[in-house]
Amino acid sequence: MFQDLTNWVIELGPRLHAAFVEGDRWQLYLQGLLTTLELTVVALIVGVVLGVVVAVIRTAHDQQRPGRRKNVFLGFLNVICKIYTTVIRGTPMLVQILIWGFVIFASSRNKFMVGVVALGINSGAYVAEIVRGGLMGVDVGQSEAGRSLGLGYLDTMRFIVIPQAFKNILPALGNEFITLFKDTSLVNTIGLAELTYRASRIAGRTLDYMPPYIGIAIMYLVVVIILTWLQGKLERRLRQSDRR
Repeated sequence: MFQDLTNWVIELGPRLHAAFVEGDRWQLYLQGLLTTLELTVVALIVGVVLGVVVAVIRTAHDQQRPGRRKNVFLGFLNVICKIYTTVIRGTPMLVQILIWGFVIFASSRNKFMVGVVALGINSGAYVAEIVRGGLMGVDVGQSEAGRSLGLGYLDTMRFIVIPQAFKNILPALGNEFITLFKDTSLVNTIGLAELTYRASRIAGRTLDYMPPYIGIAIMYLVVVIILTWLQGKLERRLRQSDRR
């Protein structure tokens, strides 16, 4: 057994060289990581914008004063938003990516755009529920106070409710960002040259799958650790500002 372990260690050097050094393949990993980070950031922006819009619509519908006539248009939008969140959260992300890549945008060569749309729309459904929970958690009296000051609904949400809700939902939003970063690996199924796709291509050339996949697993882990540290640091700063 010791001899087998020794032979494995001896053979590991050439395998690592072939996977990362030969032909400057390390540059391909860095290019894939950069694409992954860009995809994560852009998709999160799309998801946050879409999620906030959906959350505001659903919160406005749910917080209509009882006894008054319901807004029909707002009710219609609320139904659309509920269908959207139900469908997206009720189907696997991989299936959604395949539909976007091979059905809806089957003729598109811009795989980055397809990835952003697929991941952004998926993330938007989860962000919507996160934001809606934060908005519903803010005391209704805050909204009424804004109205008494002459602010409209949108201004009340923007200046009073959303800033208070943001601190409560920050941990969940940070976790969504980290989850989205890891889920970008799924877009390799539509041919986007992100980190997992690069590793798969290199493994196919060297016919050795262990070094590339272990390597990108470490890269994902390092980035997640950094993001988690940054999230914790931001949360501590917000807590300190509350004490002041």
